[in-house]
Amino acid sequence: MSFGPLARQMWHQIEPVHATLYFSPEAFEEAAGLGYDITSRWPSYFAWRTAPLGAAGSRLAAATYYSFSPAMIADHVPGIWATATPRQVLDARLRAMDRTIHALPGELTDLKEATELAVRAAESIQVAHRPLAAANLDLPWPDEPHLALWQAYTVLREHRGDGHLTALQAAGLDACEALVSFASVGAAPVANFAGRGWSPEEWEAARERLAGRGLIDAEGSATAAGQALRDQVERLTDDLAAEPWRALGEAAAERLAELNRPLLGAVFESGMLPATSTLGIGKIRVPA
Repeated sequence: MSFGPLARQMWHQIEPVHATLYFSPEAFEEAAGLGYDITSRWPSYFAWRTAPLGAAGSRLAAATYYSFSPAMIADHVPGIWATATPRQVLDARLRAMDRTIHALPGELTDLKEATELAVRAAESIQVAHRPLAAANLDLPWPDEPHLALWQAYTVLREHRGDGHLTALQAAGLDACEALVSFASVGAAPVANFAGRGWSPEEWEAARERLAGRGLIDAEGSATAAGQALRDQVERLTDDLAAEPWRALGEAAAERLAELNRPLLGAVFESGMLPATSTLGIGKIRVPA
């Protein structure tokens, strides 16, 4: 049995829960309390996501984030550590998620079983070439089930993301080309990618390189070859993300998805996530 399709199904379950950290009012309040400028979401985003790596510099952050402009990353990293230490950020990250989850609409059911399954999946991963997954897996598990569940989802999400970068490089797509390719298949409007920091000139140069390879047409849409390459990236991403779900097993993964649905529904009902996300690893549309 191929576990790639199951890996994608489970990613659709856990990605929106993980991503609440980057959009919830409670997380922005915690970031402001640390001293970060929250008029833009990027200072706190880079702090929240990079902190497991320690006081990383801009090159390490660029290596693990990939699709962000290195110049944009350098605007924030390592400067974010002058505002708060990685340890302070990690403590605030858990406070932010505690408040975020408790503020979700409705009553959430007991998360103990879901947490046990998610932690088991997260602890099964091999960390070679998975820097963000490994860094998050090195963190101690919180005592509270809802926080341990979120942290396990974060490990699994970053495990998938680390593998996605491997798939992009195997396809010969550099950091900016990866976004141009993603936009070319209609995954999100081009304007949605402006936040990644690439200049119009850099974007156009990436388009020209992809056009030269026959992957996009003059309007920037994917050609048949471009669509095939993007499909190859998505399939390899799924296959590289399959390890924890193979270890957990299909029945246990389906049970985790069942237990997660009330939490996932509450996240969607909260309305905090954008209708179309470019944060994800592959293609996902968040229901409006």
